[in-house]
Amino acid sequence: MKKTILSLLVVLFLSTTFASAQVDGSAIGLRFNYSGAEISYLHKLQDNHRLEADLGLTSWGLSATGIYHWVWDLSQLADGFNWYAGAGATLGLSSGSFGLGAVGQVGIEYNFAIPLQLTMDYRPAIYIIPSVGGSYDGICLSVRYKF
Repeated sequence: MKKTILSLLVVLFLSTTFASAQVDGSAIGLRFNYSGAEISYLHKLQDNHRLEADLGLTSWGLSATGIYHWVWDLSQLADGFNWYAGAGATLGLSSGSFGLGAVGQVGIEYNFAIPLQLTMDYRPAIYIIPSVGGSYDGICLSVRYKF
């Protein structure tokens, strides 16, 4: 819980420091974590807002996650860098058990000049209906094709 609160405080501080980024169109690809992989889709809503939808197969079962992102510019590192934060919900299914949870996400992305995007993020989750595993968190790597 302390990690989640600290992450939120860092996000709030940094969101006042950096300018908003220009979000590209949509992107689709794979998101890899310690327990499996997800098919990941990003959809632009506004210049600096987007939705992420993930459908995954993990070591404990199936999952579906939706997250609303705010995106900020990090081009002072190099052109193509952004960072993002968001919140959403997740559903899980494992051996007939159902789970419903809340998720947060904070990450960094690099958009290449070609239609390729790499991201690394941290996504803690707390299951409200804990039959699928209680809570989890982890650092993930995503590779997506932008269109």
